[in-house]
Amino acid sequence: MEIKGFIPNSLLDWEGYIVSTIYLPYCNFRCPYCQNPSLIFSPHTLSTITWEELKSYWKKNKKWIDGVCITGGEPCLYRKLPELLRGIKGLGLKVKLDTNGTFPRRLGEVINENLVDYIAMDIKAPLNMASYQKSTGIKREFYLKRIKESIQMIRDSGIDYEFRTTVVPTLHTEKDIEEIASYIQGARAYYLQNFVPHDTLNPAYEKITPYPRERLESMCKKIARRVVKCGTRGK
Repeated sequence: MEIKGFIPNSLLDWEGYIVSTIYLPYCNFRCPYCQNPSLIFSPHTLSTITWEELKSYWKKNKKWIDGVCITGGEPCLYRKLPELLRGIKGLGLKVKLDTNGTFPRRLGEVINENLVDYIAMDIKAPLNMASYQKSTGIKREFYLKRIKESIQMIRDSGIDYEFRTTVVPTLHTEKDIEEIASYIQGARAYYLQNFVPHDTLNPAYEKITPYPRERLESMCKKIARRVVKCGTRGK
């Protein structure tokens, strides 16, 4: 497992905390609007950050770095993910894990070992095969079963969490967002993230105009009663 990206400090990746963010390569999805295509297709072209480099930075800055956000790609692809999280927790840092929810067994492993303090799970589309295939490229039904299992596991875990959807005009309608919100009825937090048409996995998506911020806020208001907290992110 190689680390292919490192943001030393961020105020955006975990609300209320100053964190470092690390990027793990490869993903089992092919979301056409993904903004990390190099992580998926050509991570060998990116510099590798060593564990020793990270550990040295975190030890030097432990007075003001609260935690680490693990993102990708898809972090739960890796059998050694728990080992990485143990190392981070061993330095006294909190851990936020980003995931697409397709590896519930590994997710359960890090939850049961108390290796994560916050989980952010992407729900890419309404939970039916046609919608998910359009948004992620998956073609096998078992992925949806795993995603649903992860959603329930996260909700039952007692760990703080959020669900989130990157809203793309050609992929998501207001009805789609309402359907997702209905499925996660009562969830602690659900965020609508605005699509950014820049450096996308499918270049055609760079020509798509995102929804106006007001449109996302309108969607959020319509589903607010279904979840404890609903918010929007992005311009």
